Amino acid sequence: MQEPTLVILAAGMGSRFGGLKQIMAVDDFGHAIIDFSLYDAYRAGFRKVAFIIKHEIEDDFKAAVGRRMEKYFDVKYVFQQLDMLPPGYAVPDGRVKPWGTAHAVLCCKDAVDGPFAVINADDFYGRGAFQAIYDFLAADRSENEHAMVSYLLKNTVTENGYVARGICQVEDGFLTDVVERTHIEKRGADAAYTEDGKTYVPLSGEVPVSMNFWGFGKGMFRELEARFPAWLDENLKTNPVKAEYFLPFVANAAIQDGTGSVRVLNCHEVWYGMTYKGDIDSVVSAIRTMRENGVYPDQLLEEEA
Repeated sequence: MQEPTLVILAAGMGSRFGGLKQIMAVDDFGHAIIDFSLYDAYRAGFRKVAFIIKHEIEDDFKAAVGRRMEKYFDVKYVFQQLDMLPPGYAVPDGRVKPWGTAHAVLCCKDAVDGPFAVINADDFYGRGAFQAIYDFLAADRSENEHAMVSYLLKNTVTENGYVARGICQVEDGFLTDVVERTHIEKRGADAAYTEDGKTYVPLSGEVPVSMNFWGFGKGMFRELEARFPAWLDENLKTNPVKAEYFLPFVANAAIQDGTGSVRVLNCHEVWYGMTYKGDIDSVVSAIRTMRENGVYPDQLLEEEA
């Protein structure tokens, strides 16, 4: 068995949040959300981690997170830069936005040598999600067998603004379609999305969604690389400054073409994240409650040393 790697997307600067939220403390002991994810990942069995960052935040990120984790994990750093494009392509004038989650993962193809999980640095996923994805990746599977941890939409929205989620269709435990909705707002126990900022389409709170917690076989790198030029050809014409190459787009394309399968691992835990500064209090409160209930120790990985 090739040891699974945990790939953590940490290149975004948090435009809606305002600041480097990946390293903001959410408890009295100085831990960021990423520290809880790494603790849960370690307990699940992960021993290899690749941080995807930008050169602009390298020193801050290594000082706050990376060097501490080198005691527990085989750590690699991967840089997502705008000019990391296929031959013959150039960064459009005015483009400053990263190319998206699929591009970020593609940037680490030379740093990952086996199956791998992907998470966002600033999302709190819960211990059970890490155990489920590790167990899937640690099993003997082909390179084209993948997985996704799904959450109920009602457990993933915020009171403080809109969020982006991959809305999933599932049949017999496998993902059959995923559509990225980039503007979803909470509506009581349910939600609604809009494409134009004016017309809203209702969504049930029970809909399964992707929170960008994936488990991929090595074959996903071939999918990401092969589909990127065609995506660029289409989107550089229509939205050269802001279009993003999303992981759900590539996973969905592989499903439709029959070149890969995605098993859905259901998770009924509540997701916590810091999309907006108004989310901080709810995250801090939730973590305090979990610690009081014995889910987490005060010092996290330090107690594993």
